[in-house]
Amino acid sequence: MQRSHKIIYAIYILVWIIMAIHPKYPQDWLLENVLVFLIFPLIVWMDTKYKFTITGLILLLIFASLHSLGSHFTYAKMEYFDVITHFFGFERNHFDRVVHFLFGLLTFRIIFEMVSPTVLTPRTALLFTLTMIVSISALYEILEWLAAILFHPELGIAFLGTQGDVWDSQKDTIAAIVGALINLVFHARYEKLFIELRTKF
Repeated sequence: MQRSHKIIYAIYILVWIIMAIHPKYPQDWLLENVLVFLIFPLIVWMDTKYKFTITGLILLLIFASLHSLGSHFTYAKMEYFDVITHFFGFERNHFDRVVHFLFGLLTFRIIFEMVSPTVLTPRTALLFTLTMIVSISALYEILEWLAAILFHPELGIAFLGTQGDVWDSQKDTIAAIVGALINLVFHARYEKLFIELRTKF
C-alpha cells in the first residue's frame, strides 16, 4: 500500500479517536459507528485489491470525518451548524441533510473505482455507481430505522434525527441522489478515469 494512502487512513483514525472522546450521547454514538467498524477494514482491504486513487480516498476521508463529527454530537444537534441554521432562518438543523448530500457527492468516485474493473464501458460504470448510491442510501435509512427500534427505542429520535419531519428519510435519500447526479456533469473525466483504471488490471 502506498505511503500516501497510509497517511490518509492514519488521519481518519485520528479524527475518529478525537470524535470518540466524550460523545454527546454514547449509545447513539455506538449505533452510528457500527457500520464504520465494518466498512473501514473493508475499504482498507479493497484498497489493496483495487488500488484506489488518492483523490478518491481524500473525498472519502472528508465524508467519513463529517460522519464522525455528526456521530459525536448526533446529527440533529450538531452545534457548529447552528450558525448556518440561524443565518438562513431554518426551522431545523440541516447538518444531517448536508452529510447525506455529501455522501452522494463524495463517495461516488470511490464506488466508481470499485465498479470500473468489473464492467465493460464507462457509461455502465457511471450508471451502476449511481444505482449503488441510491441503493446504499435507501438501505441505510431502513437499517437506521431497524437499529433504532430493535436496540435502543428510547434513542430513536436522537439516532434517526428526524426532528419532527415525517419525510426525513425520503429527503435524505433525495439529497444523496442529487449529490451523486452532480458527478455525472463530469462524465468526461470519469470516462478518462475509467480507461486509466482498466489499464491497472
